[in-house]
Amino acid sequence: MSRAFADISFTPSVKAAQSLYGSREANRGFELAEEKRDYLLERDMEFITARDSFYQATISQNGWPYVQHRGGPAGFLKVIDDKTIGYADFSGNAQYLSVGNLFASDKISLILMDYANRRRLKIWGRARIVHESEDPRLIAKLEMSSYRARVERAVVITVEAIEWNCPQHITPRFTDKEVQAMLASLLAENRQLEEQLKQQPSPVKLSRLGHGPLELVITGVRQLSQRIRAYELRDPKGGDLPVVTAGAHLRVPVLLADGQAGTRQYSISSAAGRPEVYEIAVLAEPEGRGGSLAVHGLYELGMHLHCDLPRNDFKLHTHAAPAILIAGGIGITAIKPMAERLQAQGRPYVLHYAGRHLQAMAYRKELQGQLGASLHLHAADQQQRLDIPQIMAAASKDSLIYVCGPASMIAAVLSSAAALGMDKQRIRYERFAAQKSADDAEIRVELVRSKKIIHVRADQSILQAVRAHGVAADAECETGNCGTCAVKLLGGQAQHRDAVLTEAEQKNRICICVSRAQAGELVLDL
Repeated sequence: MSRAFADISFTPSVKAAQSLYGSREANRGFELAEEKRDYLLERDMEFITARDSFYQATISQNGWPYVQHRGGPAGFLKVIDDKTIGYADFSGNAQYLSVGNLFASDKISLILMDYANRRRLKIWGRARIVHESEDPRLIAKLEMSSYRARVERAVVITVEAIEWNCPQHITPRFTDKEVQAMLASLLAENRQLEEQLKQQPSPVKLSRLGHGPLELVITGVRQLSQRIRAYELRDPKGGDLPVVTAGAHLRVPVLLADGQAGTRQYSISSAAGRPEVYEIAVLAEPEGRGGSLAVHGLYELGMHLHCDLPRNDFKLHTHAAPAILIAGGIGITAIKPMAERLQAQGRPYVLHYAGRHLQAMAYRKELQGQLGASLHLHAADQQQRLDIPQIMAAASKDSLIYVCGPASMIAAVLSSAAALGMDKQRIRYERFAAQKSADDAEIRVELVRSKKIIHVRADQSILQAVRAHGVAADAECETGNCGTCAVKLLGGQAQHRDAVLTEAEQKNRICICVSRAQAGELVLDL
């Protein structure tokens, strides 16, 4: 939300309402925003010129608002420069309500809708009526060569503020042309998949998988990018699903290539609350542990999954402090619902989303429409570098930083925070893979209660080695995010790699799913 929008909209009566209903402090930050945003960016201009209609509000002399729907060929609302838009006004029913209102007050407000992509742009401005005799060149600029109706006048609007709104309650609607384009794309993709299937052996067909307490059915599958696929999961009986908060994840069952049953956890990328659907997005990783490939290979429409109940080890704060959200690659799945939650509540935040290729960044278009200027994309193939030290240095003193992405990204955030003397409690992060190092070596671990001494290979976690020797050990995420696997550290110096234990806790506890030994030996209460 821009400062210009707040300057116009936050009148004394609006501020009084915010105070009465408890949102005044959360909204105060918009009035202090450095960016006024009383001009159009390139993406704003592209959105405007693609519209074939909009809603326009003017004020009558008796104080009543008048809302009018204006339509025409796509592009009839034209961008003159980054502060000015305008359209040719054709002969109509000759009531001249909007024109008459503008004679009395030049204040105007527009709402531009993109129903297909659930996007909405609001524009506030000051309008003036221009006749052809006054400025024939301007009228010529606003005419549409494909639309030969007579131009009576032009409405030229100086932009005072803009605001992109969240897509909540915008029902997707599509034109015939858009439907045909989507069908053509789907048919082409279907033909391509059919050709691929002809060249592959028939996969194993399963109708049910897993033994968890939460039964879900796959009701939708969509391809977000070449390697990322989203799965829509619902209650088989059509009821609401358990409440989730932004940052939550779901542990789902998988059947690995070697026939072994297992589980993998994926962030719930859909909206928080009490939803009727969960969505998870899975990146196919050929070099991974096989879980993502199993999901891509076996999950299909109608399949029933018996999952664990959702869990959240990456919770979003509930107070009014501003948030800086940083996502790398598939890490957007955990960060996306956080941004949506903050946007819906009108709380201050900014999202930095980095990826290697712009076209492969999952949810990119959806987030652009939802978040507007609060979203900053950093695509390597577009030379849009993510400057983490600069972002951290510019953070306000009370802001909280959330980061989910590759280990290198998280390390850069933590090192920048340390260099700035930033309190570690302000940094919250979640890894989607266990942290490893090329310098890892075999370590010796003594298990006191089990009376065993085991050797943990360089490519093995302590948790894996403990279980391989028949010792039971609890674990949940296996990436150092939840703390379920933490055990007492009785001897040795730990090399902590978790994201959950405090400095005080790390003195005598260790997360055995990711952490190792500094000097080759540990003694554990196991």
